[in-house]
Amino acid sequence: MTDTVTAVRTAEPAGAVTTPVVDVVVPVYNEEVDLGPCVRRLHAFLALNFPFTARITIADNASTDTTLTVARELAAQLNGVRVVHLDRKGRGRALREVWQQSDAQVVAYMDVDLSTDLNALLPLVAPLVSGHSDLAIGTRLASSSRVVRGPKREIISRCYNLILRTSLQAKFSDAQCGFKAMRSQVAKLVLPLVEDGEWFFDTELLVLAERIGLRIHEVPVDWIDDPDSRVDIVDTARKDLRGIWRVGRALTSGRLPINELREAIGREPLVEGVPLGMVGQLVRFGIVGVGSTLAYLLLYLVLQPMLGAQPANFLALLITAVGNTAANRAFTFGVRGSSQAVSHHFQGLLIFGFGLFLTSGSLFALHHWAPGSAVHLELIVLVIANLLATLARFVGLRWVFRQAHARDLPTELNESKGMIR
Repeated sequence: MTDTVTAVRTAEPAGAVTTPVVDVVVPVYNEEVDLGPCVRRLHAFLALNFPFTARITIADNASTDTTLTVARELAAQLNGVRVVHLDRKGRGRALREVWQQSDAQVVAYMDVDLSTDLNALLPLVAPLVSGHSDLAIGTRLASSSRVVRGPKREIISRCYNLILRTSLQAKFSDAQCGFKAMRSQVAKLVLPLVEDGEWFFDTELLVLAERIGLRIHEVPVDWIDDPDSRVDIVDTARKDLRGIWRVGRALTSGRLPINELREAIGREPLVEGVPLGMVGQLVRFGIVGVGSTLAYLLLYLVLQPMLGAQPANFLALLITAVGNTAANRAFTFGVRGSSQAVSHHFQGLLIFGFGLFLTSGSLFALHHWAPGSAVHLELIVLVIANLLATLARFVGLRWVFRQAHARDLPTELNESKGMIR
């Protein structure tokens, strides 16, 4: 179903600036009571306390009460207020539609209840106007934030962000605070990749932005919970978990063109060819390594009675080496898609050969010095040898994928980065 979008713009006085620096979007659904007072308060704040030209866009999400009528009355009475109406519900859907069509330099949004103190708006958008940052978010979880809300919402919010950090390696602190802004040029490139049209929209946008390498600016906010919130917590949580699974799978499979966007609009690493931090790489490499080691030991125990120690070691190491290279390629070093995959696996097999030399050599030495050793002693020796092989594998794979990232910086994409910046 195609959304129907209509816009009502107020007449601007002669000589007025019709293209604002900031477009503040207020998405609403059945807010006939609160819409008027909140928009008037926001309008007064922008007129008296905001140094940039600004427009307020009321994005009506298929309201069934008189919200649209109230919005149109506000647009007729207040300069710099317009209305966009969509025939389908969804905060994310409304933001994507308005942000993509906006002519402003910076697009922002805030919840209609104005739970966030408006004094945080300038710190939110200033780094975007200056070009220092690409996306800015309000955070209720910073130590300097002041938040008034019940314990249930506090626990849910912190648990949700913990899930994001563990499952998607998210580094931003607060995904769902209804107070965000983005540079319009960047938004127009990233938003087409954001599939969700409801509450998970914010999270998906932030995860993609972070993976692309955009600079995310966080602003601690003063925030007071709206006791009349219409959010269905259980339904939203269920959809958020489904969204996390979908985005995680898309990132792992390489379906999202993260590398291409990173090259076009992301920031290059401080050290050329090293896109991810050493500590993060070690943690992810360790997780893959634990899984690979367990798979290797299980295969060895299955194959050793049938083939003997050396053939069982060879096959178990070969099988797990292929899987290990694929997992580290995507998960540890952030290389997506099929480009150079064959070359990466070939180089991974060369590194495997060194690991085979270490483990086979240790088995040979064990059988030479202690003939007839029990299988548990073989396993102990192999674990030690594998630890050394793993260290060598990390250094080797880091070099392989460092070269891959260094080759993936074509001049025409570097030129497009300069144009966007």
